[in-house]
Amino acid sequence: MALIFHSSLSKDLSLILNDSNDFNVIIQVGENQNMKEFRAHSIILNARSAYFKGALSNNWITKRDNMIMFSKPNITPKIFEMILIYLYSGELDLTEKKSEDILELLVASDEMLFEELFNSVQDYLIQNRKTWLDQNYVLILNRVHNLDTCMKLQECCVETIYANMEQFVDSKKFLSFNKDALYCLFKYDSIHIKEIIAWNTLIEWGINQISKNHKDYNNENYEDLKIMLEEFIPLIEITKITSEDFYHKVRPYKSIIPINIYEEAMVYYYIEQPKSFDNINIPRIESKIIKSKLANIIVNWIDKKYHGTCRTKMDPVYKFNLVYRGSRDGIDKSFKCEHDDKKKTLVLVKIKQSNKIFGGYSSNGFFSSEKSPESYHNDSFIFTFENNEDTQYMKLGRGPNFQNVYNCDFTGFNFSWNALFGREHNLCVNYYYLCKIVEEIETFTITSAFLERIIS
Repeated sequence: MALIFHSSLSKDLSLILNDSNDFNVIIQVGENQNMKEFRAHSIILNARSAYFKGALSNNWITKRDNMIMFSKPNITPKIFEMILIYLYSGELDLTEKKSEDILELLVASDEMLFEELFNSVQDYLIQNRKTWLDQNYVLILNRVHNLDTCMKLQECCVETIYANMEQFVDSKKFLSFNKDALYCLFKYDSIHIKEIIAWNTLIEWGINQISKNHKDYNNENYEDLKIMLEEFIPLIEITKITSEDFYHKVRPYKSIIPINIYEEAMVYYYIEQPKSFDNINIPRIESKIIKSKLANIIVNWIDKKYHGTCRTKMDPVYKFNLVYRGSRDGIDKSFKCEHDDKKKTLVLVKIKQSNKIFGGYSSNGFFSSEKSPESYHNDSFIFTFENNEDTQYMKLGRGPNFQNVYNCDFTGFNFSWNALFGREHNLCVNYYYLCKIVEEIETFTITSAFLERIIS
């Protein structure tokens, strides 16, 4: 049986740190008025640190009166004191330490190759100083964006930004990012923001870097802005910006965009993206919940086309017939109206105090929940839009495991969301729920007819 005495060993070694009789190393840390000398023992430093083992080798050190002299000006005395306590005792209490100092300890640990200390400090910040992290993510990313070993902390900050993207942009905190940190943020795969928001943010940041007073900014500064943003522009997918936003918000900065990227965008907007509405069948829908361009997306889903597919005169023309509207007919039991099972039916739901829109399409109309599973039809689907302008972040669910939107005897409209969210999650939009959470609900039957191709 092995007897373990780590506790007493750690205590005894920590006492050596304050023993001034046999030290042989003097370490100067900090600079100017914030410089301090620490006395240490080379045998301890070499045993505990590969960094010091190399740094105190004969090729690096200078000696004065048989004393090893070592300088570390880029680390402050309070940070280096924590490092020495760790090296001598194997313990470090961070409870009363300032979060800013703990962050600097993390950076110093990375530089000096203290892997054990680095990993523990990073975990401590994430687990015990989360509130501080959420409030100071710009400071943190500016400090650690170039540390490959600090991915966990970087991702924690990025998640905070992504979870509060509107607040992040409105608060102008992004203006405080240094160039390298902002570039790393834009490269993160987990930052899923609308391209126009990314563009506007980037332009405002670039102008702010050139001139703190925007009133002094003019066209003569475009060359400076081009240089400032040349690494960022390729990270923006300009063709995901609407033509209206492109014209008003991107085109004025044409001179800062690389020629190949701008030409690619122009090919898309003038050729690939349909612009002549004479050649397109745009479905019209008298809805208080969605606009015609979202109805066009729904029609493409009905036709089993991918989002973004152009509609032509060959495509079916769909007519949306409003048969129920909550604000008109009453959001109560009256919405449970009978429909022909063979009619295509669309249900739209707008949630209170939210821009979110839920919907479901049934290719064979409503049917009672008592009907057999054979009544389910794979042409049906469910969907969500983030708002009535959303053409990028909507979700669509369809497939063999999807159940239709059906008419329950006691619940009303029933959406099966497991196909959309990857888990069992049904939403029963009953009259009780409607009065509680639904701002508006609409039901349409859909009819279609083919137009003949017109050859111009």
